[in-house]
Amino acid sequence: MYKSYRFRLYPTTNQIELIHKTFGCTRVVYNHYLEKQKALYDEGKDSLSCFDMIKDLKNLQVERPYLKEVDSCSLRCSLFNLDDAFKRWYKGQGEYPKFKGKYNSKRSYRTNCISSTYKDKTYQSIEVDLKRHIIKLPKLKEVSIKGYRDLEYLPGRIINATIEQASTLKYYVSVLVEEDDVYTKLKPRKIIGIDLGIKDIVITSDNEKIGNPRLIEKYEKRIKRCSRELSRRVKGSNNYNKTKKKLAVLHQKLKNARRYFIHQITKKLVIENDIIVTESLKLKDMIEEKRLSKQLTNVSLGELCRVLEYKAKIYGKKYIKIDSYYPSSQECSRCGYKNEKVKDLSVRSWICPECGSYHDRDYNASYNIMFEGLKKYMMELK
Repeated sequence: MYKSYRFRLYPTTNQIELIHKTFGCTRVVYNHYLEKQKALYDEGKDSLSCFDMIKDLKNLQVERPYLKEVDSCSLRCSLFNLDDAFKRWYKGQGEYPKFKGKYNSKRSYRTNCISSTYKDKTYQSIEVDLKRHIIKLPKLKEVSIKGYRDLEYLPGRIINATIEQASTLKYYVSVLVEEDDVYTKLKPRKIIGIDLGIKDIVITSDNEKIGNPRLIEKYEKRIKRCSRELSRRVKGSNNYNKTKKKLAVLHQKLKNARRYFIHQITKKLVIENDIIVTESLKLKDMIEEKRLSKQLTNVSLGELCRVLEYKAKIYGKKYIKIDSYYPSSQECSRCGYKNEKVKDLSVRSWICPECGSYHDRDYNASYNIMFEGLKKYMMELK
């Protein structure tokens, strides 16, 4: 199982200079070979494989000696990224690769961890010492970090590290670690159905509602005001850069608040339940509706489902998604009668004409989602 740990980096002036050089060199290598691939494609010739590009990289380093100043592994990783982008395009899973711009708000590069043994001692190009709050990276050597105060060491084998500069001009490093499965699969004792919404983000079959904190409303006025202020500044001036950073900080605060709220909800749901069932939402189709698009992007339902899924794997729990076309709101959770009048979202409660049961729309949907998830789980056991 792979897990990522993100730390705040505190590089020195010389290290910052080298980080920015690496950003530039990885971009140059990526754009150079993208241009080559494009020329071969236009001429109808076979494209270069990843191995061919790495083999030709030595010639490019001779032409451009400044490429030797940075970590060579990061240059190869940029070619792996280019090769992956072309593979996705060939499969129809993405657009044709684009050239990287020099002034992107977010810049990053990746470097792989290389291990070697000398005199029965193992050396690694990437090492993390959480007691000293230090990370050792190729070329940069030791850099101060902050994060994960409760951990004494990273539990697993380090695969790679990604160094990035956020739009707030802060530096971060994400360390990918291969870990053993700590939690064994448990015998399920409790199941929960979850109906996702906008006014109440999570409605559970345990008759619990978690409301929408409406985080965007807290920051929206400040973001709008700062955006207007930025539009009045002269592009490239000191005041423009200060206001741009101020706006980036506001967006980062909003992002952090959303992330914290999602992790709070998902941790509680995963720890307290053994089987978690939700609907598989078609968010792209839902966002196209102008009336709901802003509210849907604010609640981040897709991110909530993604976090639920990977946390369930970590804790050895079962996460089930039912069909998005299943009429969870229309069916009576007692007798199974389907009431098509409930399709109208304005109907928040109804009485079943068949058995006379009173239903709250959201709670009824969560019960049906739970029962459907249980059926799916029982079918998997057969």
